[in-house]
Amino acid sequence: MASLTTSAFPLLPLDAGVVLPGMTVTLALETPEARAAAEAAEGAGDRLVLVPRLGRNDGPDSTSGRFANHGTIARVERRGNLPGGTPALVVRGEARAAVGAATSAAGPALWVSVDAIEEPPATDRARDLAAELRAVLDAIAEHRGAGRWREALRTVTEPGALADTAGYWPELSMERKVELLETTELEARVGLVLSWARTALAEAQLAERIRSDVTEGMEKTQRDYLLRQQLAAIRKELGDERSDGDPDDYRAKLEGLVAPEATRAAVAKEIDRLERTSEQSPEQGWIRTWLDTVFELPWGERSEDRLDVGEARRTLDDDHTGLEDVKERILEHLAVRKLRADRGLDEPNAEQRGRRSGAGMILSLVGPPGVGKTSLGESVARAMGRRFVRVALGGVRDEAEIRGHRRTYVGAMAGRIVRAIRDAGTMNPVILLDEVDKLGSDYRGDPSAALLEVLDPAQNHTFRDHYLDLDLDLSEVLFLATANNAEQIPLPLLDRMEIVRLDGYTDDEKAAIGRDHLWARQVERAGLLEGEVELSDAALQSVIESYTREAGVRSLERQLAKLSRRAAAKVAEGDQPTPIVITEEEVRSWLGRAKFHSEVAERTSVPGVATGLAVTGAGGDVLFVEASASEGEGGLTLTGQLGEVMQESARIALSYVESHREQLGLDEAVLKRRRVHLHVPAGAIPKDGPSAGVTMTTALVSLLSGRPVRPEVGMTGEVTLQGKVLPIGGVKQKVLAAHRAGLTEVVLPARNGDDLDDVPEAVRQAMTFHLASDIGQVLEHALAG
Repeated sequence: MASLTTSAFPLLPLDAGVVLPGMTVTLALETPEARAAAEAAEGAGDRLVLVPRLGRNDGPDSTSGRFANHGTIARVERRGNLPGGTPALVVRGEARAAVGAATSAAGPALWVSVDAIEEPPATDRARDLAAELRAVLDAIAEHRGAGRWREALRTVTEPGALADTAGYWPELSMERKVELLETTELEARVGLVLSWARTALAEAQLAERIRSDVTEGMEKTQRDYLLRQQLAAIRKELGDERSDGDPDDYRAKLEGLVAPEATRAAVAKEIDRLERTSEQSPEQGWIRTWLDTVFELPWGERSEDRLDVGEARRTLDDDHTGLEDVKERILEHLAVRKLRADRGLDEPNAEQRGRRSGAGMILSLVGPPGVGKTSLGESVARAMGRRFVRVALGGVRDEAEIRGHRRTYVGAMAGRIVRAIRDAGTMNPVILLDEVDKLGSDYRGDPSAALLEVLDPAQNHTFRDHYLDLDLDLSEVLFLATANNAEQIPLPLLDRMEIVRLDGYTDDEKAAIGRDHLWARQVERAGLLEGEVELSDAALQSVIESYTREAGVRSLERQLAKLSRRAAAKVAEGDQPTPIVITEEEVRSWLGRAKFHSEVAERTSVPGVATGLAVTGAGGDVLFVEASASEGEGGLTLTGQLGEVMQESARIALSYVESHREQLGLDEAVLKRRRVHLHVPAGAIPKDGPSAGVTMTTALVSLLSGRPVRPEVGMTGEVTLQGKVLPIGGVKQKVLAAHRAGLTEVVLPARNGDDLDDVPEAVRQAMTFHLASDIGQVLEHALAG
C-alpha cells in the first residue's frame, strides 16, 4: 500500500468503538466536534482521521481528552441523516496512521498531522496463521450467530485484512480493539487475534455444551413425565391401576430424603425397577417392602446431646439407689464425651472418629438378674436426651437376626440393629443389647461374630445390613450391653467391651429401693391412692429377710406387688378403714409362711459339712459341701451335678488330706479301707467353678477329725496339692451372699485382700474377714474346738 501524500487531516474522535482499515461503518455526528470534523473533511478530499478517545475530562471542555497514538484514515462515502434527524456519515477505513501533533487550520475542526503506515507484504508464516484464524473466526461466528461478521470473512483474503475483521467482533472489548489498531507488525497482529479467537471459541463451546446438557435434561424430564402419564393411562385401561406404592409417590419421597448419594442412587434404581415390574409379579411386593424399609429409617434425624454431667448424676440418683461405682463409671463416660464435644476434639467424619483409641468403647453392664442393668440404660438415654431402644439377644442363634436376610429369600427382613434405629426415629439413639451372654450359634451362623462389626468403632461407620445392602453409619449410636455372666460372652466380643459389674445390693440398699421406688410403683399399679395404704419399715425388712434372698430386687418387687393387691382388695371391699397399715403380722398372714430362714447353724452342726461361697447366674450364693465315709475299698464318690473343675477340686482335696494326714493330726486308720463320699446338695442344679477346693478340703478334715465347722464361717478359694490357697473371682458377690445368709465371718485367699475394697462399707463393718495363704490357716479359722 503506497503512502498517502496528505499529511494533515481533520480528527473525528470515536468514543464508543474503533474503526479498522477495511471496515465500512456509519457514524452519528452527535457532538459539535464531530460535525466540525465532517465539514472540514470536504476540504481534505472527503478524508479524515478516526482516532479512539481513551478518556474524557469532566470539565466544560468536552472536546478535550486522551486519544490513542494511532488512528485510521477513512474516506467519507456518503452523507445524510439518521431516522431521528441526526446527521451521519458512512465512512470506509483505508489505512492505519500514526497521529502527530495538532496543526493550525481555520474553522472549529481539530486538524492533526498523520503518517500513513504502509501494510507490509504477507509472509508464509502470516498466511499459515491467517488460515487457522479464518477457521476459528468462522466457528465463533457460527456459535455467536454474527451474520455481518461471517459476511465480512468471506470477502477477505489478505492476512492483515482478515485480522482487522475482528473490529466487527461484538464481544471484543474497546481496549483490545485499540491494541489491535496499534499493532502494526503483520504476524504479531494475526497471532494476537488468533489467541483471542481460540479463547473465545473454547468459551463458546463450553457454553454451548452446558446449554445442550440443560436442554437435554429438561427434555428428558418432560419426556419421562409424558411417558409415565401414558403408562398410567394404559394401566387404567387394562385394570392394572395401582392403589398404593405408586412409583411417583416414592419419587416424591426421594426428593425429600436426606441420605448419602449412594443411598439415593440405590433407591432411584429400585423405583425404576418397580415401575417396570408387572403388578402380578411377586417381585412388586418385595421391592415395595424394601423401599418402605429404607424410607422408614430416620436418615438425617439426630437427637441433640445433652451432656450435662450434673444433671446426669441427678437422673441416675433419682432412678437408682446404691451402685455408686457403676454410676461413677457412666458419669466418667459422659464427661469424656462432653469435654471432647466442648473442646472441638471430635473428628470431622465417622471413619476418623472410629480410629480414635477408645472412641467407641462399649460399656457392658454385667451382673445378676434384677440389679437394674436395663433401667440403667434407660437412665443414660434420658440423661443424654437421646432415644432408648432395647434389643433382646437371649436365645438368638441366627446371624441374619443381626445382619438381616438376603433379599433373595421369601420373607426377608432387615436385622435387629436396623429395626432398632427405625423404632428409635434417630440415627444416634442409645441401643441396649440385652443378654449378650446368651447368644447361641448353629448351622445358621454365629450372631456374636455378626455383632463384631456393629460394636467395633473402626468398622461400624459403614455397617452393611444384608437386606438393605446399603452402608449405614452406626458411629454415633451409643451401644450398651448387659450380661449375667461375663465368662459366657465370646472372647472376640468381650474384647470390644468394657465390663462394668453390678454385683447386687445389701439389705439396707434393698430396703431403700423398696421404700423409694418399688412400693410406690406397685401401689399405683394396684389402683390405690396416696394415703390409702402404708408399709411399715419392719414389714419391709421382714419381706427382705424371710421372703427373698437374691442379689437384685426382682423377687422383692413381686412380693410387694402381692401386698399391694391384697391391700387393694381390702379397700375395694370397704370393710376396713383407711389408711391400711401393713405390719409384720399382715406380711406373714398375706404372704404365707417364710420361704427362707438361716439354716447354716443347722446344716453345720455335725462334722463333715462346710459352708462355701459361689457365684451363679443369679448372683452370689452359699453352697454346702457334705462329706461322709463308709467301710469298703478306698476311693471317692461325687454327687450333686458337679462339673469337671469341681470334680478335680474334690480329688485334689482328698489327695491333700491323705498325703498330709500327720500334719492334720489324723490317724492312719481313719482313712484306711474307707470310701469317701462328697455331696453338694440341690443336685438338680449343675455346679462348676474353680473356687470350691478350700470348702471341700475343710469338709473332709472336719469329717475325719470329728471337729464341726463353725456355723458363722463361710469360705471360698482353690487349693493346690501342696496346700496353697489360690485367689478366685467374684469376691464382692460372694461376700454379699454370705451377709444375706447370716454369716459373720468369711475366709478368703490372701491375694484377694485388695478385692474387699469393692465390698460396701456397711457389710465390711458387719463382718470379719480372715485372709489365708495355706489350708492350715483356713482350718484354724473354720474348725471348732
